[in-house]
Amino acid sequence: MIRIENVSLRHGSAEILHDISLTIPKGGITALIGPNGAGKSSLLSLIARLQPLQSGTISIDGFPVDTTPNRDLARIIAILRQDSIVASRLRVRELVGFSRFPHSRGRLTAEDRVVIDQSLQQFDLADLADRFIDTLSGGQRQRALVAMAFAQATDYLLLDEPLNNLDMYFARDLMRSLRRIADENGKTVVIVLHDINQAGAYADRIIAMKAGRIAADGSPAELLRPEILQAIFGFRMEVADMGGTPVVLHFR
Repeated sequence: MIRIENVSLRHGSAEILHDISLTIPKGGITALIGPNGAGKSSLLSLIARLQPLQSGTISIDGFPVDTTPNRDLARIIAILRQDSIVASRLRVRELVGFSRFPHSRGRLTAEDRVVIDQSLQQFDLADLADRFIDTLSGGQRQRALVAMAFAQATDYLLLDEPLNNLDMYFARDLMRSLRRIADENGKTVVIVLHDINQAGAYADRIIAMKAGRIAADGSPAELLRPEILQAIFGFRMEVADMGGTPVVLHFR
């Protein structure tokens, strides 16, 4: 499990996170939602040690993220950052293969190649495996980045707005893939989403953040309610039930 205790974060005089305490159990999909500037990406980056802890503690399966060696941590968690930048003249297969470095230190084994091929298949990239990254559409590139994170073969997968640049078909396809790997492979997926209906359809748990604090926490049915959404986002929204799945009519 991911255990976060009394974590705060400041950038200069700006308070980004305020005394966050949270436990994310192993397995399933946990979605982080909230308005821009709520602290979602900052919290994810602290869990992945992309920036140092200023206060409090974070541990994953008992391993403190601030003191666990990099190679060991990279075998526990994989992260896709919102601002991931990759070299344009890499081929898709090469990009996905980079994720195997914690396991093989850059010398790909037969097992590594099997994992890479499985990841390409999982995210519908097999036909694009030999294409250069700079020849892909934004959506194809985004799927390649998710496949790279998945191929790292960690128990925990942290994804910061992975639906960016994806059309409706591939956004649904990606969320279905994440649901499947959580259910069939026992992965723990922590995902930052702006589309609250994707969160409602696929997440087991939704954690809503606002102004650097936890504003609400619960199942989609518990959290996607007009009064809670208004408190988080600042305007009232209708919520319909579609076969047991709450659907937020935020556009009305």
